[in-house]
Amino acid sequence: MTKTVIAPMLTPDAIVKKPNRFRKQIISLIALAIALFATMVLGCSIGAVGIPFFDTLQIVISRILPFINFENPSWEPWQADIIFSVRMPRVIMAAVVGAALSIAGATYQGLFRNPLADPYLIGVSQGASFGAIGAMILVPASFLVAFGNWLTAAFAFVGALVVVFLVYNISKVGRTLPTTTLILAGVAIGAFFSAGVSYLITAANPDQVKSIMFWLMGSFNGTIWPYVYVALPILLVGAAVLIFFGRSLNLMQLGEDQAQQLGVNVERDKKILLAISTIVTAAGVAFVGIIGFVGIIIPHATRLIWGPDYRFLLPLSIFMGSIFIILCDLICRTVFSPAEIPIGVITALLGAPFFLFLLRSKMRSIF
Repeated sequence: MTKTVIAPMLTPDAIVKKPNRFRKQIISLIALAIALFATMVLGCSIGAVGIPFFDTLQIVISRILPFINFENPSWEPWQADIIFSVRMPRVIMAAVVGAALSIAGATYQGLFRNPLADPYLIGVSQGASFGAIGAMILVPASFLVAFGNWLTAAFAFVGALVVVFLVYNISKVGRTLPTTTLILAGVAIGAFFSAGVSYLITAANPDQVKSIMFWLMGSFNGTIWPYVYVALPILLVGAAVLIFFGRSLNLMQLGEDQAQQLGVNVERDKKILLAISTIVTAAGVAFVGIIGFVGIIIPHATRLIWGPDYRFLLPLSIFMGSIFIILCDLICRTVFSPAEIPIGVITALLGAPFFLFLLRSKMRSIF
């Protein structure tokens, strides 16, 4: 009888605190934070009306730190209005969504001990899509005119949470939550809601179909500050909770029984991680639509570069995901301007080759 051994994403040796690795990862976090800030400034400077990068930097600094006065500023007031009224909310929302999908993807991969897991594995995407499309088609036009994207976002958020609630209650056995059953239930419920999405699309008129398809591929077009005010706090609180459970995720990679022996309340932690990562994902996609591939590619790339320690993998994924989505959105709104490409197309086109390059480089270093 042969025994199949699956290599864990984290080994016991990786859990031991190593000073050199700790220092490297702290430096990497600081460098990525600086890179994220520079990427956000770049995103605010490029558009239909170009604003020089260093002018944009001065405008942003003067707004964030009003006590700093620049001598002979070279920008005009209307440039500051463009940045803070139009571009900044879009850029921040892109950073929020990238961070949300990335940290949720890393959490799901650790929770399920499956490198192919992503935030949509248990039906979050299908539930959000069903809710949003249901709002577009079934809600009276007068309500859609009055409440606009808020209504669609609310339905998407509720739809995602309803699906996860169903999956959780179907999967749990007594007080336990078997991981395999959770995945299988998620796939089944997700397929059911995907069928519902297909039916709603067939019932829509041609104008509605265009809006539906654009939402299904994701877009940051029309992002306003109130969307940021809702999504950003959810991300910050959720990310803080997930990072707090980084050690638990590390120990879970050794097996649930061994993690339990090392002091982890496995069933409680699994429920908390599942709930928080789902809420973070739902908040990210509710306003901008479904953006695929990010929850798989970014945690994988981060793991290949910096290692599998979830205490650092989670925050590093936040910065990597934010930078990636900001750059993808920048391409979406500039390459074929004034037309705009759905961001889901760009994330797949750029993400797949980048990940294959990293994977190939890593395999060469091993063999």
